[in-house]
Amino acid sequence: MKTLLKKEIGEAEAKTLVSRAVYMTSIGGNDYAAPYTANSSLFQSYSPEEYVDMVIGNLTTVIKGIHKEGGRKFAFVNLAPLGCFPLLKAINAGECVDKITALVKLHNKALPHVLQELESQLKGFKYSITDFYSIVSEIMNNPIKYGFKEGETACCGSGPYRGIRTCGVTGVNGSVQGYELCENPSDYVTFDSSHPTERANLLYAKAMWNGNQGVTGPYNVKALVEQK
Repeated sequence: MKTLLKKEIGEAEAKTLVSRAVYMTSIGGNDYAAPYTANSSLFQSYSPEEYVDMVIGNLTTVIKGIHKEGGRKFAFVNLAPLGCFPLLKAINAGECVDKITALVKLHNKALPHVLQELESQLKGFKYSITDFYSIVSEIMNNPIKYGFKEGETACCGSGPYRGIRTCGVTGVNGSVQGYELCENPSDYVTFDSSHPTERANLLYAKAMWNGNQGVTGPYNVKALVEQK
């Protein structure tokens, strides 16, 4: 990327742009949910702590790589309550998957400590981390309070909670699989089995952008952007 920027705008301006940019990262959801939904034996090969260390270790490597290229400002979200998403509840008899919830909580506990360590190790490193877990949990559990009508069931999909991934999926021969689609996605917190609706995403984005210290810190994204 830096090489391409140099060609387009010159070395000096590219260096400034890379250092002032905010690198937004949301990572880990598939690392924890996918092995469970695929009935993979991956979790049997590692303790929960080892697995979380591996996921966060990979993230740390990427952060250090961006920093080496001149990146200084980073924005993160911790993991949402994946174990209670429609996808997981649909395959777990309507209950949240405790194993995934436990992994998510381990990840969310470890991530802030790693970021604090990076702050002390990497020159000029500044970051924002938004408590996505608490925000999403609050809205899913209290949808009416935030102007939604449904916090558990997805807008699009099939099966319990519309949590089976059939929304817009085509078969081998190009045929569209059967699925239900809600009339108004804005009434729902989740659009399909594991992704928020546009309206829910807007609330999450606002929390990241200018949330207070109870939601995001040590900077919010707006403050990061304004940092020189």
